Amino acid sequence: MKYSIVFLLFGLIILFQSCGNKQVEANNKLREEVIAVHDEVMPKMGQLKSLEKTALQMVEELSASPDPDQEKIDALKTLAVDLDQAYEGMFVWMRQYEIEDGEKTPEEVKAYLEDQMVKVTKVNEDIKNVLQKADSLIKQ
Repeated sequence: MKYSIVFLLFGLIILFQSCGNKQVEANNKLREEVIAVHDEVMPKMGQLKSLEKTALQMVEELSASPDPDQEKIDALKTLAVDLDQAYEGMFVWMRQYEIEDGEKTPEEVKAYLEDQMVKVTKVNEDIKNVLQKADSLIKQ
């Protein structure tokens, strides 16, 4: 009887540990996915600032013309703001992202990473959308 309890406890410990390892592996994969979403648009950060500068230059040029197109000027001003917000959004996300898990349980890490995936996906989409908007507005 005594040995049965010891083996049962030993078996339960192994079972719980293997489940914990699976969660850690799943969290590592999720962390890689979060970073991949970030990495997809991070190289476009310079492009955001360049397009913002171009949009503001176009505003100046259009404003100086004899018959300024106020609708286009307003659209370009809005675009410049949107480009800046997308740029800043990336850095806001990066500053708050925690690389280390600290004292979090695997379940807490999973919840954190899932939340970060939502946030970084929004940043990714904002950047892609504003670049598409800039492409259509600046090349008109």
